[in-house]
Order: sequence, then structure tokens, then C-alpha cells
Amino acid sequence: MEKKIIEMFSLDGMNAVVTGGAGVLGMSICRGLAQAGARVGILDIKNFDEAAAQLVSEGLKAIGVYIDVLKKEAISECTEKVMEQFKRVDILVNCAGGNLKEATTSPQLSFFDLPLEGLEKVVALNLFGGAILPSQVFGKEMVKNPEGGSIINISSMNAFRPLTRIPGYSAAKAAVSNFTQWLAVHFAMEYNKLLRVNAIAPGFFLTQQNRYLLIDENNNLTPRGQTIIQHTPAGRFGHPDDLIGTCIWLASKSSRFVTGVVVPVDGGFNAFSGV
Repeated sequence: MEKKIIEMFSLDGMNAVVTGGAGVLGMSICRGLAQAGARVGILDIKNFDEAAAQLVSEGLKAIGVYIDVLKKEAISECTEKVMEQFKRVDILVNCAGGNLKEATTSPQLSFFDLPLEGLEKVVALNLFGGAILPSQVFGKEMVKNPEGGSIINISSMNAFRPLTRIPGYSAAKAAVSNFTQWLAVHFAMEYNKLLRVNAIAPGFFLTQQNRYLLIDENNNLTPRGQTIIQHTPAGRFGHPDDLIGTCIWLASKSSRFVTGVVVPVDGGFNAFSGV
């Protein structure tokens, strides 16, 4: 029985691709999938070769491939290169995304003055590049898999509770959660009932994109950072490795009857009422 349970979570023989795979969170997910037995394609706009070399040096199976998630032609070229080497894609993790200062309100930049270009970039990166376009291109190959597969989008706490100062990012991530549910139903009813689509909603993880909001120049918590920790029952920011277990579960056969869900990985933030 113990061996059977372990095998349910194994990714041996599976091929995974991760957009934004060379980033902090993406690289952790890539390493976790590879450690679970998958052959991993690290897809990114930069540092993809170095990231793949790092995993290979650790005895894991990985390749690095260029992708620009905002250009469908570039995604198609990336898919062709991956298919040449992998022949099949079982797991797609859409990890590309992020926020921009020019789409964030501040004492220097009011909501009324947020430039349309900044808001459009954030929505495009997180919704179109971060979910829809890669799912179109890789999904067209994945629906052919006799054993189906798993698409995992990265949503956010912002999809549950819009946070102050980041209206574009909050709106985009809410749309990612909605799209995840839509695509799960669409693929199951129209193409392949074994191809599942789910999302992970990370809580507050300290990354390069949000560090300026949470940590000051003296490496102390900003008032915003303090509020977040006070409202996170676990009492800390998330570590990139905290996403691995949920990602492996959603990618493996252990979640074969799970599709169309958004799983918070947030240290209890979403469950806490503040009282």
C-alpha cells in the first residue's frame, strides 16, 4: 500500500514545461517537478539555459527553451522545440507573471493617473501571457494525450481579496481564476476528459517584483509588510518551496478527479477574518 501511495504522486516518465521557469517561484517549481521524476522544460525570456544547467548539475532532467509568453508565434516556436525533444507534454505550469510600479498606486501616483499602458501590460502579462496563450498553444498538443495531463495556472490571493494599490494585478489574477474554471470545463467537455486544469493561489511570497512593497531599504518590514504578517496565521511570508507539494499533487495522478479548482497556498491568510 505504501508503494502504491508513493506511486500516485510520482511524475516518473512525465514531461513538464514551466513558463517563467527561470524566475524565483518558477525555478523552485521546476526543481520540485524534476525531483518527483519529471523531465522539465524551463521556458523563459532569459536565463533559461543557466537554470536548466543548474538542475542538470543536480542530477535532474531539464532543458531550457526561449519563450515570450506575450507573442503567440514565439510560444508556437517554443512548443515545436519542446515537442522535438519531449515528443509529448503532460504538464504545463503557467508561472509567468508579475506586477509593475507604473500600475501601482502610491503617494506619487494616484489611481486617477495610472497610465493605461501600465495597466494593459500587467493584464496582458498575467492573463494572456500568464494563462491563455500558452494554454492555447501547448493545450492543442496536450488534448491529444490518451492519458490526458494537467495544466496548472498561477492565480493569487488578489483573486479572492483585491489588495490595495494594485488594481491591474488584482483584476488580472481574478480573471486567471475564472479562466481556469472555464478551461477545465471546456477541455473536459469538448476535447479530453482526462486533461485537467487547476490553479494555485499563492499568498505572500517575497520576490523581486513585490519586495519594494514589503521590505524597506533597511531590510525591515514596511507598514504593508507588517499588516500582511499580522493577517497571516502562519506568521511569515511564503518560501518558494512551499508551492512544490501542491504543484506535484495537481500534476500527478493523485488529483485525477480534481479539475477547475483554485488552491490557496497562503499560510491561512484567506481564512483569517482579522479578529
